[in-house]
Amino acid sequence: MSAVRTTRTVLAAVLVAGLTATALATPALAAAAPTASVQAGDHAATQAALQAAVDAGVPGVVAQARDGRGNWTGTAGERRGNDRFRVGSITKTFVATVLLQLQAEGRLDLDDPVEKWLPGVVRGNGHDGRRITVRQLLNHTSGVYSVTSDPGFQEKVFGPGFLEHRYDRWTPRQLVDIAMTHAPDFTPGTGWNYSNTNYVLAGMVIEKVTGRPYGKAVENRIVKPLKLRATSVPGTDVRMPKPSSPAWSTLSADPDAQVHDVSELSPTIAYAAGEMISDSNDLQTFYRALLKGRLLPKAEMKEMTATVPVSPELPGVGYGLGLMKQKLSCGKEIWGHGGGIHGSSSEAQATRDGGHSLAMNFNADWTGDGSSVLEAEFCGVTPKG
Repeated sequence: MSAVRTTRTVLAAVLVAGLTATALATPALAAAAPTASVQAGDHAATQAALQAAVDAGVPGVVAQARDGRGNWTGTAGERRGNDRFRVGSITKTFVATVLLQLQAEGRLDLDDPVEKWLPGVVRGNGHDGRRITVRQLLNHTSGVYSVTSDPGFQEKVFGPGFLEHRYDRWTPRQLVDIAMTHAPDFTPGTGWNYSNTNYVLAGMVIEKVTGRPYGKAVENRIVKPLKLRATSVPGTDVRMPKPSSPAWSTLSADPDAQVHDVSELSPTIAYAAGEMISDSNDLQTFYRALLKGRLLPKAEMKEMTATVPVSPELPGVGYGLGLMKQKLSCGKEIWGHGGGIHGSSSEAQATRDGGHSLAMNFNADWTGDGSSVLEAEFCGVTPKG
């Protein structure tokens, strides 16, 4: 949930205000200057990027890819190809998909004010749910302050205090109330800033509309129909399902700090902003189905992929509704999301037609460059060194 170094570009400064060691993060952006390349689609470059990550200090990495030639799985370090992991902010795409489905069914409108569904919840220090729409939550144009930027929350959840508080249970309303003690980032609709509070609120809206936990909607509408057997919404279960490898964190911005096993934690710290668990195979199945139009009608898919710019410095990057696009060094455009949470940094990306996809995970949150893996798989760029 903090500003994980999943990118080696200005995106780290643009997307999330400086948190400590982990992030419910957005996708890594690929480095601008490749050093050498092979033919795109040659997974040897991707495997080399995985090994380079381990050589640089990531304990283990797993990646899977699908293209016109078939399926490929690569690992390095202490990982297996079918390992499950916490996917962090990749959860946001699942949540946005459910809300778009509910709109297609006429059960809500994304242009509804948040106040309609959550009366009195978004209030305080300039926040006003009457002036914020559900759509603005999903594309991060609401201006709502991110709970993960709160210093007290950071200390308890991301810093050394995590070891004492790792099993604490948080309610969604508690997370929102922390955010409401701060001023908004900007007037709704006048800017863009990545806020995890947006998706806490989005999960709460799903629950108000359906009358059931948001995770049940994700399971019934996406997980079960797509037969995503490794994917779950853990709720309050602190354990990691098997097979999985340990998740490691320094719980510090200092990369040389002591490393801790952070595999077990209360998913309530993330809720609908980033609590889900999956594996590389399931994530590809989900994004490919989504981009091929199997989960949403054409009208809702058009809304999901209507992006807003995230920064003038990144003209090739746009954020839609829980879905982000970016252009790689070879000119190829990919769509997906990234995610980080304690001891876990993930990417799930695909071409717009869903024909070529990649999902990967580092079991560390203080090191590793996911962008190099994306460049390797989609552009054939070999890592430096």
